[in-house]
Amino acid sequence: MPELPEVEVTKRALEPHIVDEIIKKIIIRNHRLRWPINYYLLKKLENKKVISLSRRGKYIFINSESGTAMIHLGMSGSLGVLDRNSAPEKHDHFDIQLQNQKIIRFNDPRRFGCFEWAGKTPENHRLISHLGLEPLEQEFTGSYLYQISRNRQTSIKSFIMNASIVVGVGNIYANESLFISGISPKRMAKNISKNGYIALSQSIKKILQNSIKQGGTSLRDFSFTYQDKKVGYFKQSLFVYDRENKKCKHCDGTIKRIIQLGRSTFYCVQCQH
Repeated sequence: MPELPEVEVTKRALEPHIVDEIIKKIIIRNHRLRWPINYYLLKKLENKKVISLSRRGKYIFINSESGTAMIHLGMSGSLGVLDRNSAPEKHDHFDIQLQNQKIIRFNDPRRFGCFEWAGKTPENHRLISHLGLEPLEQEFTGSYLYQISRNRQTSIKSFIMNASIVVGVGNIYANESLFISGISPKRMAKNISKNGYIALSQSIKKILQNSIKQGGTSLRDFSFTYQDKKVGYFKQSLFVYDRENKKCKHCDGTIKRIIQLGRSTFYCVQCQH
């Protein structure tokens, strides 16, 4: 599943090809994504200039003269830049056709992504208005996490994956951040000290920034398509995620796997307390 770094890298990769360009046409091949695509709203993009791209959580915003559309990659989605005459393939659900003879194409085998019109005030959209802080912004600090964690009856891993608290900390980066901080994913959020949260917030920032720099974590379903070539992002060296029963990279311990709220959690019993 594409997480925040993958979405940020995708946005940055698209920017040179779409910003300041005119959108000529929106082509919908399959409107049945997570929520049905409403072409009658999205056609407001047609014949309008793209002013900028931005990101909120895992949503990419296409900010145009007429308003904002937003895209979510879902579980298996990818966006790519192709020549206008490139034939669509299976699971290519929509194209954004540009005046420069390029197209932005969305492919999503599982169809959990979305393409929504957000108008002039995207921050008020039903999918956006409840979101918490961006983890890479200055406001996201250990003090912030400590203050809102008091009396929270949930595990620390579930707490930092709650999008109403902080956006974009998905399963991979939650596992890795907790390992770097030395915090057991099983601990209750309310029992973490302020210093623990300071270390955790710094770890989250560090691992997300490093992943963006490296191009995101290469997973089974994620790739960026450019000029008919699929490019998988670089798989960085992960400490615990998907390393069940392997030796810890920091000690002689073994990486364990448990299930929390239906998601796999990986951690080192000796390093994380």
